[in-house]
Amino acid sequence: MSNHHQVLIIGGGSAGLSVASRLRDLDDPLDVGIIEPSEDHYYQPIWTLVGGGVFDKEISRREEAEFIPDGAEWIQEAASEFQPEENAVVTDAGNRYTYDYLVVAAGIQLNWDQVKGLAGNVGSHGIASNYSYETVDSTWDALRHFKQGNAVFTFPNTAIKCAGAPQKIMWLADHWMRKQGIRDQSNVVYAAATGGIFGVETYARPLSKLVEERDIETHYSVDLVEIVPEEKKAIFEQIEGGDQLVIDYEMIHVTPPQGPPDFIKESPIANEDGWVDVDKYTTQHVEYPNIFSLGDCSSLPTSKTGAAVRKEVPVTVENLLSEMRGDALGAKYNGYASCPLVTGYGRLILCEFDYDGNPDESFPFDQAQERYSMYALKKYGLPEMYWNGMLRGRM
Repeated sequence: MSNHHQVLIIGGGSAGLSVASRLRDLDDPLDVGIIEPSEDHYYQPIWTLVGGGVFDKEISRREEAEFIPDGAEWIQEAASEFQPEENAVVTDAGNRYTYDYLVVAAGIQLNWDQVKGLAGNVGSHGIASNYSYETVDSTWDALRHFKQGNAVFTFPNTAIKCAGAPQKIMWLADHWMRKQGIRDQSNVVYAAATGGIFGVETYARPLSKLVEERDIETHYSVDLVEIVPEEKKAIFEQIEGGDQLVIDYEMIHVTPPQGPPDFIKESPIANEDGWVDVDKYTTQHVEYPNIFSLGDCSSLPTSKTGAAVRKEVPVTVENLLSEMRGDALGAKYNGYASCPLVTGYGRLILCEFDYDGNPDESFPFDQAQERYSMYALKKYGLPEMYWNGMLRGRM
């Protein structure tokens, strides 16, 4: 195993593997090392449908080794310290690896303990979450045993993976209750730290109409701060003012607070908020030109989704190669993000937009309308594109 690499990549998730595959697929492949401790790789977007009972969670898991590109060196350790002045990274095993260029794609950290009463209780007392492989079964278990009362769905006052996911499972739950004939005995509650149902007006309008049509109770600008499991009470605080709102529940789907990984937050490459500090168009670090970052751990002010990563990857690779040649960085990322927003079984609104909230759509029809074709794309098409295209550096 080499302690020095031409390009060292931190993270073997969607961003790290996609970048590595492209760098190894060049006519003159680069020397690439990937620091990633996990033996398993997960296609996380499918967890919405797992939580809704459509798939078993095993469909989301494959072996990491299957996607390490030929010729790249897999360093099965976890990064713990950055030494950018010395072009080095230290791992939890105490090993030090140096690089000519560094790509940081370490994902996002789930902070379950930031909500009092949450950690250790997911899967009991009606508490569920789609946000990890270990907990995603809890959602379907809670939903299929639900008979009446409040079903609450939360969105925290932090950045999160896939900002549409907290409401996707809500729409599936509403549809499930209607199919079971228990919706009249049920109250679906969406309690979110956001100011509305969606941040892009083009899609907020039809979603707001669905909220009204499907009788969803909404509470905006509130943040879940505590769960009292034995009493099945959820305690929220108003974002402004701090007044408390207490909601009783029979089922609660919690989106945990999230943030930059601790080893990044405490490092010299992070901005004041803890994210890797990069230019939002080039993905190059603002201080260290031989460092690039993309995906969830970067400071790119866009949605933290695999769809965003798919557009960030070619920009990062092109600019990295330009930096290596000493050329000006010409590739620009426009903030593209996509949210295949499931609004029920067989229903989906495909939201695609840029940094400015302008629609940046892929299809020649009104994507703000619910369509089965887009639901089929999420259910069948996108997973195949991910496993066989994106991770292989082909799209």
